[in-house]
Amino acid sequence: MIDDSDIEPRVDAYRFYREEWDDYEELYESFEWEIPETFNMATSLCERWATGEARPALFDASSADSRTRYSFDQLEADANQLAQAFADRGIERGDRIAVSGAQRVETLVTHIAAWKLGAVSVPLSVLLGPDALSFRLEDSETVAFVAHDDSLEALRTVAPDIGALETTLVVGDESPTDEETAFWDALEGQPSTFETVSTPADDPAMMLYTSGTTGNPKGVVHPHRSMLGALPAVLLGQYNLQVREDDVNRTVVEWSWIGSLYLSLYPALYFGTPTVIDAGGEFDPAREFELIDRFDVTTTGGPATALRLLIQSDSADRFDLSSVRVIVQGGEALDRDTATRLTDVFENAVVHEVYGQTEALQFVADCTALGVDHEFGKMGKVAPGHTVRIQDPETGEPVARGEVGEIALEYDGNPMCFDGYWKRPDATAEKVQDGWLRTEDLGVLSEDGYLSFRSRTDDVIISSGYKIGPTEIEECLAEHDAVASSGVIGVPHETRGEIPKAFVVLTDDADASDSMRETLQDHVRSRLAKYQYPREIEFADELPKTSTGKVRRLDLRKRDGLASS
Repeated sequence: MIDDSDIEPRVDAYRFYREEWDDYEELYESFEWEIPETFNMATSLCERWATGEARPALFDASSADSRTRYSFDQLEADANQLAQAFADRGIERGDRIAVSGAQRVETLVTHIAAWKLGAVSVPLSVLLGPDALSFRLEDSETVAFVAHDDSLEALRTVAPDIGALETTLVVGDESPTDEETAFWDALEGQPSTFETVSTPADDPAMMLYTSGTTGNPKGVVHPHRSMLGALPAVLLGQYNLQVREDDVNRTVVEWSWIGSLYLSLYPALYFGTPTVIDAGGEFDPAREFELIDRFDVTTTGGPATALRLLIQSDSADRFDLSSVRVIVQGGEALDRDTATRLTDVFENAVVHEVYGQTEALQFVADCTALGVDHEFGKMGKVAPGHTVRIQDPETGEPVARGEVGEIALEYDGNPMCFDGYWKRPDATAEKVQDGWLRTEDLGVLSEDGYLSFRSRTDDVIISSGYKIGPTEIEECLAEHDAVASSGVIGVPHETRGEIPKAFVVLTDDADASDSMRETLQDHVRSRLAKYQYPREIEFADELPKTSTGKVRRLDLRKRDGLASS
């Protein structure tokens, strides 16, 4: 067990894993939130562990040299230097600092440096194309961007038009332009000490973008307190109620999302344990097995798509996977076969399913240690500190147990929930109604307290764990000269769960051909995120529309046999 008896600041409410509990109900009934008046994630995730003892924070598997171990002390010193470099450039409290989501030391250093200043970090996927990247940078009014090699091509296309962006630091092998600065050059000569600002727990710390079915992506603002709010469910799902001194964390997902940050990397840092990072390219099962073996990874996970690829690989037998004790899946449904085969491959591991969303991190989880075993078709039980109800999606009134309705989370007094959508008060008011956060997911709460997911109430497509809004793809397609109109839905896929499918009406002078299909796919792939392009395109003479001219996606699903008439 982690010895944090002398580590300050320490919030005792989240040390319940050190106690013995008879069952889930006893823990749930006894838990109470504890949120300090002032709380800064930089202090709790890094500074308090930088005690001069070289405690490992990261194991960098993609490091070009033999130095794969990165300590909290090094992390703290680098973050202090970067915070000062930002301050010298006029960046101050409340400003937004964007950072590419590659699993690199520089990415984490940027987040910590931003929080030290009282600024807001904005993680952005390395897969974003020019249009998607430009919108997020403009919308967030980002003043600085720490950009990985993979983001530079898209960034340099749009950077001259981003009004607030004044500082760009380049991470990786690419040489910076005259308007950019190499990341480590910016730190050179800066002091390794910096006084972290004192932030109220309600101050904004991060902004993550989420896709919806209408309009552009929305910036989801999370205050510093959200980190503490995530811990009860994480301790159940990701840690199975046990935090060990020898724990080593690993996630296969880039650091641009709630799951890889607040539910994997950040909790590991909060508990003073290391994470294995790898800035490699495409997901490779053999590579993941090798990392688990080399670093004795104990907790890992990712979307169901990645887990399916792991069990389909024939390379597992070449590696020692006995160190893994918990495998966590969230973001899409986990089928029975995948869950069963995972325990065959990882013989000492339990498989846990968890549930949350960008606005509400995680509030449902399995926990084998408390008797909340993973059951097929169920996501676990509501974590301590949270209250969930199933309600009528039209009226907002609660429905009886066992009935299908919208999953709603009590918002008032819940420190885990987002503060609101950036510059979108109307969207925030629509998301949070009468003190309840509406998930827009349909589910069932059983008599014994298990929550089951049934479907989305909107048209969001979940592919390989990525949430994809159809509107963005439709608007991108509309910009092509050959497209008269389009409609996008999600269709089932054996590996990815769902993939975007576009129904396209071409202009009179365009030909419906395989070449045109590839052209349109390349058009979307080059402008939006690489995971957003429609992997299937069907040409149509016309699309079903409402009286106001909007595409009826339900009718498209019926046309594809995915919904009843």
